[in-house]
Amino acid sequence: SRFPQAQGSISSPSARVPGFVVAMACSQYDDYFKEGQVITTVKDVDDAKFIAAFSQHLKRQGRFEIPKWSDVVKTGKAKELSPSDPDWLYVRTASMVRKIYIRGGTGVGAFRKIYGSQHRRGTCTKKFAKASGKIARYILQQLEEMGLVEQDENGGRRITKEGQRELDTVAVQAATGEED
Repeated sequence: SRFPQAQGSISSPSARVPGFVVAMACSQYDDYFKEGQVITTVKDVDDAKFIAAFSQHLKRQGRFEIPKWSDVVKTGKAKELSPSDPDWLYVRTASMVRKIYIRGGTGVGAFRKIYGSQHRRGTCTKKFAKASGKIARYILQQLEEMGLVEQDENGGRRITKEGQRELDTVAVQAATGEED
């Protein structure tokens, strides 16, 4: 195998603290995680784990409204079919809010570029096509209504203090494997 297997284990905290301590550093992540490091933010957690945890958090919470068109809409001009996963909008929302957390000032145009794909044009060469702006705009509006993001004066959106607190809480739960 190309990647070494993890030789350590990550223990859960003995007391309820805002983060948890890495008990033994894994050989795969020696450069990133250090023994005794406290994991408290979204940046400290694997992106796939966080996105899965936050999408489930959104679904359980019930504050995010799923529109009627979500089961028939394509995610971009280059796509032939709509997404097959019924919870794709929760996953896209979790991915977008993580990207805003990591790098603020991201707007609809940036998300159209991020989630764009290659347009297959038959015998012609492939060409990049942007993703749907309606989906990105709708998700950002929903996140603003929930109070997780706000308009940035320099353009785009940024995470609010309440949003950062909620995202960090979900990140710690994702890292420890806990549920709400």
